Amino acid sequence: MAKNKIYIIDVTNRDGVQTARLGLAKLQKTMINMYLNDMGVFQSEFGFPVTFHESNYLNANLELAKVEKLDSIRLSGWIRAMANDVKIAFKRVPKLKHLNLSISTSEQMIKHKFRGKLDHQGVIREMVKAVHQARKLGAESIGVNAEDASRSRMKYLIEFAFAAKKAGADRIRYCDTLGFDDPFTIYERTKTLAKEIQLPIELHCHNDLGMVVATSVAGAKGVVDAGMDAYINTTINGLGERAGNADLVSVILAIKKSSGFRKKYFLDERINLKKAWRIAKYAAYAFGVPLPINQPGVGANAFSHESGIHADGALKDRDNYELYHFEELGRGEAELIETGRQITTGEYGGIKGFRNVYGKMEIKFKDDKEATEILDLVRYSNVHTQKPLTSDELKFIASYPKQARKILTVTPM
Repeated sequence: MAKNKIYIIDVTNRDGVQTARLGLAKLQKTMINMYLNDMGVFQSEFGFPVTFHESNYLNANLELAKVEKLDSIRLSGWIRAMANDVKIAFKRVPKLKHLNLSISTSEQMIKHKFRGKLDHQGVIREMVKAVHQARKLGAESIGVNAEDASRSRMKYLIEFAFAAKKAGADRIRYCDTLGFDDPFTIYERTKTLAKEIQLPIELHCHNDLGMVVATSVAGAKGVVDAGMDAYINTTINGLGERAGNADLVSVILAIKKSSGFRKKYFLDERINLKKAWRIAKYAAYAFGVPLPINQPGVGANAFSHESGIHADGALKDRDNYELYHFEELGRGEAELIETGRQITTGEYGGIKGFRNVYGKMEIKFKDDKEATEILDLVRYSNVHTQKPLTSDELKFIASYPKQARKILTVTPM
């Protein structure tokens, strides 16, 4: 029985938002962090601390962690593995504690991306400088990313990882950047890497060949079989660059329910699968990308049966045709849709409609001044999202107006 665990690092707010033609407002990214926190996810890669327009959002979310609204999740930034980027990151986000430093390691990218600016040893030197700088400025945990690791020579990848470990890295992120690996190759490569360097390994896989969940869990299996903890990178609903990343819910289900993993490989016990339905629905709404009907666990057809044989079997005993139960994902309650009069509040809303909306949520304000201040924040939030605000968003704004105001402030340099 494996003694090491598999943890989830969700990268929706870093890789998910890089999906072409899509994106999230800073308020929506904050809500994603809150839902991930409630779900028991180990870490959220919550953004880019070098990017100026992220600064207020990142600092406000770290404030929310300090006041224990984000009480269990780690918030980590992503930057290039360059010492100067590390300095900029800590200048703009001084309370940053967790970082992933990324640099390419494959022959293809060293030759055709860096184009002579860096060779193999130059890549290692830049990464080591960045790790040292991050430690010096107060980073509590550092992951070092080997971009395009799946197309990197194994001997060089091990050399790179050893240098990262010696410099003070806590984990190595094995990036299957182009979805090049299959479940068999990634198992062998991550097992070898983990066994050689004796550090936990993160799996960051893409879906270009349609195998992203399989490669993610197979890679984690290799790491655990080598005697180390594994960390799988996910995004909610599998969004991400090109064909996307590993879907959060699918990865959790694969580890908890598949024949080769259940009761043999162990997921972080804080994960609460009952939050799956809520988080998947919110991300679909925020991104404006409907859930596919056949999405594992959360799609409209995930528990639907039409074939006579299947319907008969499911009605006799649902375990005949359902591998897991919809209640486990937080599904099953009826959802009411208002078909009569609706009063909403948004960027052009007034005080009476605003009070009506908050009154239905049983939220009261101590005086007109406070109500007007929250109304202003609601208006600005709607300007940012360009969607009707959800009840959770409205509750957050009323409960944390100081942080909401900072999140909504995006000032050009």
